[in-house]
Amino acid sequence: MKKGFVYILECSDGTFYTGSTIDLKIRLTQHQNGIGANYTARRLPVKLIYFEEFTSISQAFHKEKQIQGWNRKKKLALINNNLEDLSRFAKCNNETHYCKKASTPLSHHKEKD
Repeated sequence: MKKGFVYILECSDGTFYTGSTIDLKIRLTQHQNGIGANYTARRLPVKLIYFEEFTSISQAFHKEKQIQGWNRKKKLALINNNLEDLSRFAKCNNETHYCKKASTPLSHHKEKD
């Protein structure tokens, strides 16, 4: 099984691009030459600011999709190895989100007449 990498590039406009590959050096060269992805081709130059190695490309791809769902603050925490902020931004603070705790049901009782 081939190892895999997940990586984050910083584009010239300050945005991030997250991808995965089996050969980080070749993939980075492709991005820098404008043939890596349409997104990065329009935002050259790009700079590698984070990567992580996995034992398989499927693990790297899974991590790529996970990171792509994160907001910028959480990505910055990962890039900066700030485990405290990474953990803090992983918590759901949105009351309308699916992680909202179920309210305790009221006990049912009959009122006296």
